[in-house]
Amino acid sequence: METKDLPKAPSFWKILGPSFVFLGLSLGSGELIMWPYLTANFGLGIIWGAFLGITFQFFMNMEIERYALVFGESVFVGFRKLWRGWPIWFMFSTFIAWGLPGFSAASSQILSRLFNFKNEALIAVFLLVLVGVILSAGKSLYKTLETFQKTIIFLGIPFIFILCFLLTKFADWQVFLAGIVGRGKGYLFLPEGISLMSFLGAFAYAGAGGNLNLAQSYYIKEKGYGMGKYAAKLKSLFSKENQKMRLEGVTFPVNKENLSEFKKWWKIINLEHLVIFWFLGFLTIALLSVLSYSLVYSRGGNLQGIGFFFNEALVIAQRLGKTFGIGFLVLGFFMLYSTQLTVLESTSRMISENFLLFSQKSDRKGVNLSGGFYLALWGQIFFGIVILLLGFKEPKSLLTLSAVINAFCMFIHLGLTYRLNRKFLPLQLRLGFFRKSVLLAAFIFFGVFSFLTLRQAFFP
Repeated sequence: METKDLPKAPSFWKILGPSFVFLGLSLGSGELIMWPYLTANFGLGIIWGAFLGITFQFFMNMEIERYALVFGESVFVGFRKLWRGWPIWFMFSTFIAWGLPGFSAASSQILSRLFNFKNEALIAVFLLVLVGVILSAGKSLYKTLETFQKTIIFLGIPFIFILCFLLTKFADWQVFLAGIVGRGKGYLFLPEGISLMSFLGAFAYAGAGGNLNLAQSYYIKEKGYGMGKYAAKLKSLFSKENQKMRLEGVTFPVNKENLSEFKKWWKIINLEHLVIFWFLGFLTIALLSVLSYSLVYSRGGNLQGIGFFFNEALVIAQRLGKTFGIGFLVLGFFMLYSTQLTVLESTSRMISENFLLFSQKSDRKGVNLSGGFYLALWGQIFFGIVILLLGFKEPKSLLTLSAVINAFCMFIHLGLTYRLNRKFLPLQLRLGFFRKSVLLAAFIFFGVFSFLTLRQAFFP
């Protein structure tokens, strides 16, 4: 690879950004739907899964960031170096897992409840098309996402905190703390009757989930972390700039100065991801789950789709007034829709890049990744529209199926990322014993639960 010196590490405040985008990938799935759904029906004794899941994802994401920081390219370029067939797996597994329009379907249900729309499927189709328009028209794809997600997070989390302050009791938080160590009402860790598919889906979505974790290497490049400073950025559809870009990155020579600078980079990007992704992510899960438990635990109607969410809005309106109930629904809509926007942006990058990696021997002259990106984007939108028009529009079912597929995908890419960094990173830059142990534990957990879920599904 071409070598250049590692750029100087900036201050903490200047690198904020990628983890906001990544947090946005999870807001509308695990945080808003999956974990509050489980706690509404089974209590807070299962919240240990959210804590463990998002902790696993923090360490998983940092190994993905490590590769991009050192080589200035996505991990998919590295996977192709391991085996030329891996791009095929990532193309199809990404498309199948994330092409299901669960977020748009859920967003449509909320809008229909707010404005009394009759045709939910048609609204969901409109929302999917609107995603395509937003991503096609923005001058900078990354900047569009970062701004959108920061706005949702900075407005949404304080509002949820206010609701929890006004509506939850100290006893609810005591039950939450017991749930962190797996103590529920009448059970330890997993209650009787819980679907392993739902639990595994929520576990995978305690964070981004599935192949979306690998998108973190894109946002490292887009923000210019480390060697990503030298990488070309993805242009919008209507940009007049040259659309040709290299997929292969550059690295730095291993010397005393660069190793010292790498330690600074590693410290600061760990802090950024810990504060934004892990802390804010788990805080959001905690607030929404305790709110769900406090308001609607064991209340009828929680098992039907996202009925628990509408039950919450009804109780909030009864206790605090109609304005707060409507505000909760509006926030839920934007959290879900921002997730759909970010998911389609990330998956389109993955599908288009892996197609080019599989079909081309070299990209030294550059490839038109932007053109492939928009083909993948509108292809997924068309697929989602077909699914909706065929009548598959129940959001929780779509999200759960997608989450289970993604849990198995995480099992695959965990092993690949570990192998990638062991094979290509210089010895001085590799992960230590503690991080190895965490990755191994995550690999075993996702493998075992994927097997148990499949066994429960086919041999109940």
